[in-house]
Amino acid sequence: MSGPCLFVQPRRIRRRAALTLVFVSVLATGAAVGSWGAEPGPRRDAEAGRIPAGAYVGGVESDQVKAAAAAAQEDGKSASKAAREVVSRSGDRWGAVYSAREYEGFRQNLDGVYVGVGISAHRDAHGRIAVERVEPGSPAQKAGIQAGDRLRTIDGDSVTGRPVTEVVALLRGPADGSPGTRVQLGLRRGGHEWEQTLRRARLSTDPVTVDRLGDQEGDRPGTVLIKVDSFTKGSGERIRRAVRSAPRGDGILLDLRGNSGGLVSEAVTAASSFLDGGLVATYDVRGTQRVLNARPGGDTDRPLVVLVDGGTMSAAELLTGALQDRGRAVVVGSRTFGKGSVQMPSELPDGSVAELTVGHYRTPAGRNVDGAGIDPDLTVGDDDGPSEEARARTVLSGLGGGS
Repeated sequence: MSGPCLFVQPRRIRRRAALTLVFVSVLATGAAVGSWGAEPGPRRDAEAGRIPAGAYVGGVESDQVKAAAAAAQEDGKSASKAAREVVSRSGDRWGAVYSAREYEGFRQNLDGVYVGVGISAHRDAHGRIAVERVEPGSPAQKAGIQAGDRLRTIDGDSVTGRPVTEVVALLRGPADGSPGTRVQLGLRRGGHEWEQTLRRARLSTDPVTVDRLGDQEGDRPGTVLIKVDSFTKGSGERIRRAVRSAPRGDGILLDLRGNSGGLVSEAVTAASSFLDGGLVATYDVRGTQRVLNARPGGDTDRPLVVLVDGGTMSAAELLTGALQDRGRAVVVGSRTFGKGSVQMPSELPDGSVAELTVGHYRTPAGRNVDGAGIDPDLTVGDDDGPSEEARARTVLSGLGGGS
């Protein structure tokens, strides 16, 4: 899932950011603001469709949404459209309704595996769809498609003005996600327009990249940069392994800029890499308080700086807040997005899925993230001074790690 790069219409922001902290055995988030990841994000399990009737948040109850959808379907109308109307009038800031196809794409993205052509797309203010990123080794990359190319049509149908989630669904193709199926794209680069036929493939995403930076001479410590784009399945353990294998004395720069969230269980695993047990966050579901705790045995001594920005959201904010409140890390960058609510999914009669807010989470110090975000310890603006990463590395060096 690619990170946000611009803020678009408020309802579009809410709808695409709404799959955040789905409450079951795994808590999930999946939405980007202004862009959507490579045709793929919340994980569904046996409990995912069971919102108790009467779960009331933001002016709407789950049974109201289901009743409106059922009534519309009986009248031969769109159940999902009726549900969207109820949710949009409810005052639930993050409530949204997704088609079954969109929701399945979100689930695949959080699993880290999906069928598609390897294109991440975003929509500009004029409704035009552009390629934001091309996955290395994907069908799109092999065909020479580049970031910045305009996507005009898919299988002959114009995509201009369509929601990015619909474009993503078209790129993924049939609901069964069969690799090998064909899709024809109409593209534009500068003044050149062309048609490109691709075969979909089963692709995997790796949202965690690890690099060692800094002076490697002698025994001087360096910096291990861990960049996390999203918290998909397995990303928490990938971070844990990177921390454990870091050379002795190296500091860690954890880059969460543009991280649109993911599985909260993975964020808790990531927190466990740096904490020796204890509280990561608290959250409420319909007034009942719950806790999320780190596992014991994390590295509590290695210098740590967390780099954030306005695209850091949800599960990434939960992790940032835990490390900041517990004095484990210095946070550098700009204020985070402010998405700290818990949604629960409910399947509607036509197979679409309604997400309704049922609670909020708080940092270990009791701070409410939703609508407020997290302020860094050191704010780095857009002036002509050192870049965010350079400032973060300077801070890390002052903590005794990095060059």
